[in-house]
Amino acid sequence: MKLESIQPPGWAAPKGYSNGVLAPSGARLLCVAGQVAWDAQARLVGRGDFALQFRTALANVVAVVRAAGGGPEHLMQLTIYVTDKGAYLACTRELGAAWKELVGRHYPAMALVEVAGLIEEGALVEIQALAALP
Repeated sequence: MKLESIQPPGWAAPKGYSNGVLAPSGARLLCVAGQVAWDAQARLVGRGDFALQFRTALANVVAVVRAAGGGPEHLMQLTIYVTDKGAYLACTRELGAAWKELVGRHYPAMALVEVAGLIEEGALVEIQALAALP
């Protein structure tokens, strides 16, 4: 099963995301709840370290997708909630390295949303996802 990236004619190509992603007929949709930088015992890791929290939250998203029988290539959409957009922008190199390690060169449709706070005390980032599984 292959997801199809949708690019409107004449639009500049996006960098690091897709404008749209289409799942093939018959795909199963998996909604992944917002994941923060929890370890397996639900303890927050990387307090104060945005890049580590991003990597851990993304790894948790991928783990949920794998538990449902998919892989990172099945991610259709991500919403990334951050408490500090500046922190996100300050470590894009580290975030890109984590992305390539965990997801590769697959880019789902994505949105970044800056919020006043997250439910988990000390969490700097939370990632919610939608995946289309074979």
